[in-house]
Amino acid sequence: MRPACGARISGGSARAERPGPDGYVEGVPEEEGATSGAGSVPVEFRVLGPFGARDAQGRDLDLKGPRHRAVLARLIVARRRTVPVSWLVDDLWDEPPPTAVGTIRTFVGALRKALEPGRARRAPARLLVTAGPGYALLAAPDAVDAWRFETAVREAGLLLDGGGPVPGAALAALDEALGLWQGPAYAEWADSDWARAEAARLDGLRLLAVERRARLALALGRAAEAALDLESHAAAHPWREEAWGLLALALYRAGRQGDALAALRRARETLAGELGVDPGEGLRRLEREILTQTVPAAGRAAAPALRNAAAPALLGRDAEAAALGAAARTAVREGRFVLALLSGEAGAGKTALARDLAGRLGATGWTAAWGRVPEGGAVPAGWPWAEALGKLGLSTGELGVAPDGSCGGDPAALRLRRRRWVGERLASLAARDRRPLLLVLDDLHGADEESLDLLAGLAAVPPAAPVLVVGAYRDTEVPPGLAAFLGRAARAEPVRVRVAGLAEGPVRDLVAAVSGRDVDAATARAVRRRSGGNPFFVRELARLYAADGAAALSRIPVGVRDLVRARLGALGQEARTVLRLAAVLGAEADLDVLCALAGDEEIVLDAVEAATAAGFLAPPAAEGLAAEQVRFAHALVHETVYDDLSPPRRARLHTAVAETLERLRPEDAVVDALAHHYVSAATRATAARAVTHASRAARRAEASGAPHRARRLWGAALDAYDRDAAERDPAERLTLLMGLVRALAVTGGLAEARRYRAEALAVAEAAGDPDLTARVVGAFDVPGIWARNDDEELSRRVVAAARRALGALPDDGTRERRATRCRLLSSIAMETRGDATGAGAEAARQAEALARGLAAGGEHPDRDAALLAYALNGRFLHTFHRPGLAPERARVGAELVALSARHGLVGFEVLGHLMLIQAHGARADFARADAAAAAADRLAERYGLPLVGVFTSWYAALRAAVAGRAEEAQAAYRSAAGQLRGSGMSGMPEDGLLRLALACLGEAADADVPDAGQLLDVRLCLRARAAARSGDAAAVADAYRRLLPAEDELAGAGSGLVALGPVAQELGDLAVALGRPAAAHYRAALAVAERAGAPHWAAAARAALAAVRGCGDEL
Repeated sequence: MRPACGARISGGSARAERPGPDGYVEGVPEEEGATSGAGSVPVEFRVLGPFGARDAQGRDLDLKGPRHRAVLARLIVARRRTVPVSWLVDDLWDEPPPTAVGTIRTFVGALRKALEPGRARRAPARLLVTAGPGYALLAAPDAVDAWRFETAVREAGLLLDGGGPVPGAALAALDEALGLWQGPAYAEWADSDWARAEAARLDGLRLLAVERRARLALALGRAAEAALDLESHAAAHPWREEAWGLLALALYRAGRQGDALAALRRARETLAGELGVDPGEGLRRLEREILTQTVPAAGRAAAPALRNAAAPALLGRDAEAAALGAAARTAVREGRFVLALLSGEAGAGKTALARDLAGRLGATGWTAAWGRVPEGGAVPAGWPWAEALGKLGLSTGELGVAPDGSCGGDPAALRLRRRRWVGERLASLAARDRRPLLLVLDDLHGADEESLDLLAGLAAVPPAAPVLVVGAYRDTEVPPGLAAFLGRAARAEPVRVRVAGLAEGPVRDLVAAVSGRDVDAATARAVRRRSGGNPFFVRELARLYAADGAAALSRIPVGVRDLVRARLGALGQEARTVLRLAAVLGAEADLDVLCALAGDEEIVLDAVEAATAAGFLAPPAAEGLAAEQVRFAHALVHETVYDDLSPPRRARLHTAVAETLERLRPEDAVVDALAHHYVSAATRATAARAVTHASRAARRAEASGAPHRARRLWGAALDAYDRDAAERDPAERLTLLMGLVRALAVTGGLAEARRYRAEALAVAEAAGDPDLTARVVGAFDVPGIWARNDDEELSRRVVAAARRALGALPDDGTRERRATRCRLLSSIAMETRGDATGAGAEAARQAEALARGLAAGGEHPDRDAALLAYALNGRFLHTFHRPGLAPERARVGAELVALSARHGLVGFEVLGHLMLIQAHGARADFARADAAAAAADRLAERYGLPLVGVFTSWYAALRAAVAGRAEEAQAAYRSAAGQLRGSGMSGMPEDGLLRLALACLGEAADADVPDAGQLLDVRLCLRARAAARSGDAAAVADAYRRLLPAEDELAGAGSGLVALGPVAQELGDLAVALGRPAAAHYRAALAVAERAGAPHWAAAARAALAAVRGCGDEL
């Protein structure tokens, strides 16, 4: 009577695109484009001024309307890379219409006709091609004026940096390139995010071209000509020190010494008056040279670009240094943000390589700053960024708190604001100083989630400035937070440099340099074999070799930590004691704290000198090390010393450190350090202080948008509270529990959050305070999409407690009481999802009415919006009690999206889009459902919300299933189930859902359907099938009656996860079983299948329709 649910249909033709490392299709190499693309389709594109395209005869091509042109421009910006259709939709519309994807395809078709008018019908496009998930423009390297311009500027730079004679043709070539500029780049789209950064980059490159043209003219002896151009250039861009320096040099070379000095005075006055800064060293040096008549006859003004200057010796790392140097040149040449990731085992030399890079770049005009991740948790979240930005002279206050309160309490919005603030400040600093920026973030394997989120966000939406960020981490220690960051960063295509062991030659050189002794080949091989080429290990072995000769190499312990321990044994007892104290303080320690701990300044200073001489502490001249600080020479030394402390000794030392910090430092300055040391002490005697300081640090972390750190601190405070032997106030424990619940809910630990919420509820109920109970119940306002709870017993307890609180807190007319009752009613609605009595739906209705009344007052718009959003969530979860309510869910979802977008409620805005996926999917309106999925994914990427991808991966599998691509859908479902496992998403059993999804791809007669409202129609359909097979006419009639309101829907698609097929097809089958007319149902099923783009369901409907017509049923 019915075909298999997942009957497979043939796919499209195979494509030759190659998936790139980030999962997107790579651009076709330029040499291929010359033949398969623009070589046989000679079209030239203009973006430097009025946008347009010309054919080989120089005729302007008709590029249709503004959005057609925008699609083409967006593909040019991508530089032969694939642009997914979802990105094009996002770039072209603020609020994409339901038909956006189809409209993009129409635009592309029209553009192909314009670009390749002679292409035969059905012949593949050669220029604007379909590639993977979107489109790419395979223009030849010289087919776009901006690309030709870049080549000319780059070649001019190479000539100038090479130091050789400059040919006159180079000046003519650069003049021709500058002549390509007929106006601002991509001017039509100046306000579009996708064009803004590229336009700014090209404009910066134009300024660089003007200055390189002046340098070429100076090198050719045409100083007077250069001075004329530079006068207007410096006037138009008065903050560019390079422009002023070249102007002064040109005037001096033209015999106008007085004018040259006047130009430098104007530069100084402009920079001081408008920016509050003094001229850089380059301008000051030029002024001295003019005054002393020592300007080099053939000299050129220095430019802040990377040159191939000789680097300080870095043994055996030429390839790695070259890769980082190339990344730096890319940042300067293209004026953009570049991320480089250094990975390797502990001691591999990552820090040394980064330090070498900083030295080389600093010598060529770069500004460099360093941020380290310290061991332990004695510093606030985001510390490496705060340290690096502080060294750049940037105030880091806004790294934590939005001063205008615009983010409210939403951690996701606060994270986005933080990323934007940092990006803007970096771009502003690079523009102000006219210098590229290098930021090194070291030891990222120990970084907190907030620091990693900030870096991933900058990589995703980079500042339009020459900024190189080098992140170093141990690839042998990749915790979940770092693994998640690496996955997010992959899309930005970072430069990856793996730092492996040194070869035998560099090992030999390093041993000789450290030991000061000759090293034969056999010794070098022995050291290489024992150390694996690890530079830190090699140095430690070299020190033993220096002391005891080659014989010592055969007696050493196997591991590097054992070797460190063996060498530590050679220090005196007092020195080892001081090192232990320093290790407890951290990788870096202040000398005054160390002296106070030890009680004898002379002993500490003697120990520091001995440990420094032995190589355990960094020398005083180490980069970034103040005179009053000491730092372990390597993390491995610090870790070895600290790990070797016995637990009792470690506890006592942490306590001593905390007490010393309390005496020596203002408490506000060491909140995080005190929390770290008292928590690490982990004794009953210090438990009360651990609770106090960990709670303070947790609140500070919450306020600064660092929920992961807050989660750890609230948990530590709770552990300390439970460890305290003294009688404590139960209300204090409740505060700790609710802090932990908040942090767990925000960071995705939903299962744990629910468990601790139950504990908090028990404490509040025991206290007999209804206000306290109401606070506990109402604090868990986590958005929910699935109409089923996974802990019904806990839900019953919450509902009972909420009802008792409602009874004890009647409406007294005050705003506060009504808000409290609204939260309680919404909580009842959320916890009774799936309730068939109507009590939960009534609570949702009352909560919504209260929320709308409060919002109408307008006193607290953001707070009231949050109440209404939660109430709407509750209402949504009570629209699954019968089939056919998808239109109502669509209205709720649309209102929730609009409300949340206005008030910065990111979590509820995402929820609204997920609601729309379900509602539109149920109606087989996949254009709108696709748009909602794309919007949810964009928000998830922007705000770092990994759970959203779990849901949309299921939806992507559903789309393959609906299209009849059964094999693809099966693989996608298995992958999606793996993501769901362990996600903590309430009420979504991954095994049950996967079994159902796979069953829907075949014959689903006996499938086990999870008990959730979104799958009610599937359960009814399958029960009806069973009843029809058994001849239970009453059950068949009941199912027919209940399914009839959903005749225009897809069974199961209202979940956004699975789909059984058109409900109308099921109604037709039931009508046949009941002896009723069925043709109208099958015609409705055919319409739904065609609307859904499901050929296998359409074929089933046609076959069933033909069968009933053959039996005389024409109704």
